[in-house]
Amino acid sequence: QCPHYFPIGGAPDLQSENDWDRDLLLDPAWEKQQRKTFTAWCNSHLRKAGTQIENIEEDFRDGLKLMLLLEVISGERLPKPERGKMRVHKINNVNKALDFIASKGVKLVSIGAEEIVDGNAKMTLGMIWTIILRFAIQDISVEETSAKEGLLLWCQRKTAPYKNVNVQNFHISWKDGLAFNALIHRHRPDLIDYDSLRKDDPVTNLNNAFEVAEKHLDIPKMLDAEDIVNTARPDEKAIMTYVSSFYHAFSGAQKAETAANRICKVLAVNQENEQMMEDYEKLASDLLEWIRRTIPWLENRTQEKTVNDMQVKQEDFRDYRCVHKPPKVQEKCQLEISFNTLQTKLRLSNRPAFMPSEGRMVSDINKAWHNLEGAEKGYEEWILSEIRRLERLEHLAVKFHQKCAIHESWTDGKEAMLTQKDYETCTLSEVKALLRKHEAFESDLAAHQDRVEQIAAIAQELNELDYYDAASVNARCQKICDQWDVLGALTHKRKESLERTEKQLESIDELYLEYAKRAAPFNNWMEGAMEDLQDMFIVHNIEEIQGLITAHEQFKSTLPEANKEREAIQSIQSEVQKIAQSNGIKLSSGNPYTSITPESINSKWEQAMAMVPLRDNALQEELNKQNSNDTLRATFATQANTVGAYIQAKMEEIGRISIEMNGTLEDQLTNLKEYQKSIISYTPEINKLEGYHQHIQEALIFDNQYTSYTMEHLRVGWEQLLTTIARTINEVENQILTRDAKGISQEQLYEYRASFNHFDKDHSGALMAEEFKACLISLGYDVEKDKQGEAEFNRIMGIVDPNGSGAVTFQAFIDFMSTETTDRDTADQVIASFKILAADKNYITADELRRELPPDQAEYCIARMAPYTGPDAVPGALDYMSFSTALYGESDL
Repeated sequence: QCPHYFPIGGAPDLQSENDWDRDLLLDPAWEKQQRKTFTAWCNSHLRKAGTQIENIEEDFRDGLKLMLLLEVISGERLPKPERGKMRVHKINNVNKALDFIASKGVKLVSIGAEEIVDGNAKMTLGMIWTIILRFAIQDISVEETSAKEGLLLWCQRKTAPYKNVNVQNFHISWKDGLAFNALIHRHRPDLIDYDSLRKDDPVTNLNNAFEVAEKHLDIPKMLDAEDIVNTARPDEKAIMTYVSSFYHAFSGAQKAETAANRICKVLAVNQENEQMMEDYEKLASDLLEWIRRTIPWLENRTQEKTVNDMQVKQEDFRDYRCVHKPPKVQEKCQLEISFNTLQTKLRLSNRPAFMPSEGRMVSDINKAWHNLEGAEKGYEEWILSEIRRLERLEHLAVKFHQKCAIHESWTDGKEAMLTQKDYETCTLSEVKALLRKHEAFESDLAAHQDRVEQIAAIAQELNELDYYDAASVNARCQKICDQWDVLGALTHKRKESLERTEKQLESIDELYLEYAKRAAPFNNWMEGAMEDLQDMFIVHNIEEIQGLITAHEQFKSTLPEANKEREAIQSIQSEVQKIAQSNGIKLSSGNPYTSITPESINSKWEQAMAMVPLRDNALQEELNKQNSNDTLRATFATQANTVGAYIQAKMEEIGRISIEMNGTLEDQLTNLKEYQKSIISYTPEINKLEGYHQHIQEALIFDNQYTSYTMEHLRVGWEQLLTTIARTINEVENQILTRDAKGISQEQLYEYRASFNHFDKDHSGALMAEEFKACLISLGYDVEKDKQGEAEFNRIMGIVDPNGSGAVTFQAFIDFMSTETTDRDTADQVIASFKILAADKNYITADELRRELPPDQAEYCIARMAPYTGPDAVPGALDYMSFSTALYGESDL
């Protein structure tokens, strides 16, 4: 047989054969302590296989229990032992055990199977110490120290807070028993009342620790208190063996604590993300519901009867724009920011991207918001159109009733006059006079035909504009038209009657006839002039009122000529009186050819002349009003042009800032927030413009030649500016989150930004698919136009653009780059943590979860874990594997 050896250099702290002999020679009591300790240590493992040893030299001589011990402590199978009673069978078994020890990297010196078979106590104890060193102490590691030094450092760290304990070695530092009690109290304070222990009572202290360890920690009693106390220097190997049992007992609990902490961290992230998802869903639902309720109101086109009623609606709409909508604009902006932050946190915690409920995506909200703004624009345009329509209707209605009143006043008594038969009893001259009077009436009737046509035209326009009182207008118009037809028929009939008797009558006085013929048109002209002078007018700009003033001045320029005609008509009547007086003719009370008297002509002339200055004043007041309106236009235009240029400049500056890399992210964030404050401080200028716009609308001003900006355009621009700066700030905050979570340096971020900006040719802040592919190729990714390259590119696009928008933002770009270079929690890590809590079982119970996790997270797991259905399932078993994969989107909860 080839001899085996004591360990040298194969593991830390292993002694040579001479060291072992020296130890036993120095103090024979150590051999007793080692025998007791090593026997107890071996039995603590052999009992798992259902066996024990009593005499360490005798029970290991045949090699069977030695091989069984190695199988238990290593978890590996050794070669099949030989069951024979012969010496050779025993030597073979011991050699198999020694070969297995050597296969674990332990070099043995001067020990053969024969010494073990012969019951050599010193060799047997040396072999057991070798096994203890290799399988119980060698793998101990604390802060880059291992074996004896690591175990000693662990003891020092755990007992440092305790008084009267100073662990410097594995012999005299343990004699008073306080160090053993301190180790137990540090991990299980419920088992020992440390303050009641006394340093001058070592036996009691040691027995207390040994009994507690055996009863509650499943660590067998390996030492004897009296042996330790009565020995000047207790055996180091016995103490190390016993202390290593404490290390392994407590390290399992430490692993469970670490596993529990990992699970708590993962669950806390998941709970926070779920809360953010619920908050987003609620905010999105509330905003969409508000939009759903608001759009029908904006689409309501119920017409009003008066301008005042429509102006009430206009005021309600202004209140909506200035009071009710701005908070919703903020909610929409906050919704986008929350969504982006949530997606960033999900990516950083290796969770699947958040997909809101159907109809509640950011794109759905933007679409609904676009519909809302479209409805707003349509509603505002409709209000202004209705105000114009009603204003026009009111003007037409007043004009209609004025003309109707004038016409009805003229036609009053005309039917009675046309139906009388006064000519039957008249003289020839009187009949001729009646005939000429009728001709003058026909001239007058023809002159009034234009007014009747105007009345009909106004009535038609009122109907076309949907005038609310069109029924009464139509009735009055129809009555006038019917009466006009009757007057026409009666006029024709009376003319025929007069012509039949004309042959029997003499011509009447030509002067009367001339008077009547000239007086009637002149009288009609005066009535028309007075009607025009009283006519209402509505204008919208200076040019229109100046046109009316010019027409009025032209009218005034014709007055001298009209006065000459009036004097000429009056002279005819004077000539009649002169002839009658000269020839002694008795005249009737009036001109037989006309009812128009010189007095009535003079009266109407005076009335017309009095109306001229009134018309002058009215036109001048309207001119002043239009000048004031023009000032309002200029004031609004000046402010609008300033605000429009400000918004455009700020939008361009934000776009430039978002692609530049000046300073650290914190500096950029600070600068952006200061920039945001600067923009928000400009709000008073927007409010000032709103005030000017209100004055414009109250003055019913519908156009403005001084500016191309409208209030609606500037409102949308202002809202976009506020949203853009808020979104830019959020992107930088997400970059900081990504940098801190992934450990990315500032230089790396600069490099990422430089690469991104190089390929972002249009400075849009996003890379299209081909731009992103070019960027990846420049960074060394194999995404060329072959089958494998296209597959790799599609995989990457699925990561950076999960919604398939076709564009890659800078945030998604740095998330991808940081993910490629950093480590993340995985489902496998969480499964391994749960397996530690479950004591290596494939399932876990509710009691184990409640014992190892905080109450809220334990209940969170219990509520979401599916029942375990494996063959080794027990009642109440929970499946932690499917739960862990669901946390990372690899399966469904």
